[in-house]
Amino acid sequence: MLSNLPAFLRIPLAILVVAVNTVLLTTTLFVAALIKFLVPVPRFRRFMSARLVALAELWIAINSAAIRAFTRTQIIVEGANDLRYEGWYLVISNHQSWVDIPVLQAAFNRRMPFFKFFLKKELIWVPFLGLAWWALDYPFMRRYDRATLERHPELRGRDRAETRLACERFRSIPVSVMNFVEGTRFTKQKHAGQASPFRHLLKARSGGVAFVVDAMGDMLQSLVDITLVYPAGKPTVMDLIANRIPSVEVHVRERPLPADLLNGDYDNDADYRERFQAWLNGIWVDKDALIAERLSQTSSNLGSSNQARVSSAEPKRRT
Repeated sequence: MLSNLPAFLRIPLAILVVAVNTVLLTTTLFVAALIKFLVPVPRFRRFMSARLVALAELWIAINSAAIRAFTRTQIIVEGANDLRYEGWYLVISNHQSWVDIPVLQAAFNRRMPFFKFFLKKELIWVPFLGLAWWALDYPFMRRYDRATLERHPELRGRDRAETRLACERFRSIPVSVMNFVEGTRFTKQKHAGQASPFRHLLKARSGGVAFVVDAMGDMLQSLVDITLVYPAGKPTVMDLIANRIPSVEVHVRERPLPADLLNGDYDNDADYRERFQAWLNGIWVDKDALIAERLSQTSSNLGSSNQARVSSAEPKRRT
């Protein structure tokens, strides 16, 4: 297997495979995106959107195959048996490392609809990526700050209305809307800085999830709650490439979206906002307990294994 190659050969070869795959498929994606942009026919654009998602899924599939070929990392997925490629989901996850992205892609590519993120309207102008996100039907949202709304009260509610309109296309196209609820990767410094009440998580930011529920709640069939656990410690992307991650646990729990939270004004209704935050924090309590349980189990198994090795290595005493 390629994972048995010496590191000085395996690491450059793995990087080369991913780089070539990225250049070839993103180039094809940009060309297809340009064609979609130049032909403003709704039926043709829907056809091209499906082809563009297929290209993105192929890119992910090749990268995931490279991970399997060049590393011994085990991605252990639990609880995802009932997910469907034809479903409509809101997906949330804790965020530990940049490794989370390829792990999630490897675990769920073609198992559920292609992950989409809500993006700020301004990001559509990012060179190359903006066109790719537009071509892949990522929903762009316009959010007005408090100062702007105070100067122009007529803009209140316009961001939600525009987002709902942008999301109408998802009624006929299955989608998984992804949100890293912590808003940033977990570090001990960030954890201490915000005085997080959780042992293994940063505080849950509910505004982004509320925005998705407000815009798409009646379309979404459930919440897919993903908990990522790295038993050997939080890794870097180089750890993945260098074959230093023994395993990753991906725990999946499908939850119903509470009916009383599907219609509410998070920004202006304090009671609704409090109920929404309480619901999300409850999920975060469960997630923190699961991570603690899995890390404790791993530590216990490792300790037992080490004790067994020590015992077997001890010289037998003469009687």
